[in-house]
Amino acid sequence: MTLKEQMDSIYREQALDAIPWNLEKPPTLLVELVDSGWVAPCEAVDLGCGAGNYAVWLASQGFQMTGLDLSTTALELARKLATDRGVTCRFEACDMIGLVEEYDNSFDFAFDWEVLHHVFPEGREAYFTNVHRMLCPGGKYLSVCFSEDDPAFGGEGKYRKTPIDTTLYFSSEQELRELLEPLFLIEELSTIEIPGKRGPHMAVMALMTKR
Repeated sequence: MTLKEQMDSIYREQALDAIPWNLEKPPTLLVELVDSGWVAPCEAVDLGCGAGNYAVWLASQGFQMTGLDLSTTALELARKLATDRGVTCRFEACDMIGLVEEYDNSFDFAFDWEVLHHVFPEGREAYFTNVHRMLCPGGKYLSVCFSEDDPAFGGEGKYRKTPIDTTLYFSSEQELRELLEPLFLIEELSTIEIPGKRGPHMAVMALMTKR
């Protein structure tokens, strides 16, 4: 089963409340970045937007939002949420390790929240290259993914199986720095605690601008 097929199945067969990463409220870190002015309303893209919660919230703050995801089922839910909340968002299907030339130099801000641990090492160079291409000169990028120091799902190994049968890759700060530095000016890269439905997680967080 491909990742797209797996995600379509999860969004089709499980209630949103049961999907571990589907949190209705935006992450405190994202809210703080907006409130502090680190990123102001602009053309922005939510990479791996899922059911659209964070994209819809940013649209309510004045951002011109695009949400990209592998799962067409998730995108249907995202479009409905935007309609229900009375905001305008563009939601489109996209494989972020494929060729995505149509988005070159399209966005001033990109972020992925708990998405990168679904991208295994062999796909990460292509993924980050695509993010770099999508951003306008000087564009900003936030990335947050599970740390290898996180105790979740057994707490050992780089690859770990979750209770809903997904496989995640847990990262170190150093491996991400090596991938990101050629493409982005890293303003901060650190391990932080982020909330989860079944308890907090340790995650590697990077704040960057496009080189």
